[in-house]
Amino acid sequence: MTSIEAYLEKNVHVLPQTNQLRALHTIVRDRDVSREDFVFYTERINRLLIEAGLDLLPFEPRDVTTPVGATYHGLRAAERLVGVPIIRAGESMEAGLRAVVRGARIGKILIQRDKQTKLPKLYYSNLPDDIASRQVLLLDPMLATGGTANAAIQVLLDRGVLEENIVFVTFITVPEGIEAVCSRFPRVRIVTSAIEERLNENAYMVPGIGDFGDRFFGTDD
Repeated sequence: MTSIEAYLEKNVHVLPQTNQLRALHTIVRDRDVSREDFVFYTERINRLLIEAGLDLLPFEPRDVTTPVGATYHGLRAAERLVGVPIIRAGESMEAGLRAVVRGARIGKILIQRDKQTKLPKLYYSNLPDDIASRQVLLLDPMLATGGTANAAIQVLLDRGVLEENIVFVTFITVPEGIEAVCSRFPRVRIVTSAIEERLNENAYMVPGIGDFGDRFFGTDD
């Protein structure tokens, strides 16, 4: 078993590749799709990703009495949650979290590549004071080389978040990105809707989706 196969079995959770999901991907990957449709259909997929991410969080038993007087042996989320988008593209996934988690706490991290060193650099973070005691959904739609993701995860660890309490939710990724994150942080879990073939010579994902942030926020003209 290769390292990627091992990561896919243990760390990476890919949405079921249904015909419906493939149809949505076909729309948003089309370079000629309107921005309105790109936003609408990526938000549909984002909500599926958030739901899948939430399913990885710890739950505890909870019994309730139904309207007919019977007992339903159910579950409830065991620990508190915070969503942390990586600015700017990660903010496109924030609405999906707010839509399914009432009153969701939100933190922010801004990491950009330093023009001189070419390495990811932290420019800004605003995280809840008690984030170390929370489960974290780290949000960024593209996991390519893994540099930004690893830097953001390190920010969370430096604030006391346990590695196993981090779920990285990303729209699409590649084997190179999975390898970069999972080899460094083997207890972080990744949720994605698609694993691309590879990175090209310019570090773009193939077949890819283009610059997600530019297409979502309308700054790709």
